[in-house]
Amino acid sequence: MDTSRLEKLPVISWAVGHPRIAAWIVLSLGMIILLVIEAREVGLLATQWLALIVACVLVAGACVWIISWEGDDETDDDLTGEAAVKDDSATTRG
Repeated sequence: MDTSRLEKLPVISWAVGHPRIAAWIVLSLGMIILLVIEAREVGLLATQWLALIVACVLVAGACVWIISWEGDDETDDDLTGEAAVKDDSATTRG
């Protein structure tokens, strides 16, 4: 499958540039859709719906933030590993 055509779409190119915000939006929409489907016959007031939707968006943001910790650790480890390799090569030369 040719992905270069997909990456030319404005939405996809923006999502590639901002993966965490894109993940937050997609997860929020999924959670809100599930909320609406499951709670549509409960008889909630408008302010209750608003509070639940805001809570869904905040929880989705927290999930994406927590998941991003793992990616940050890998990046930090890579940088630390590169620094250690440079230090080792400097000590072996000198």
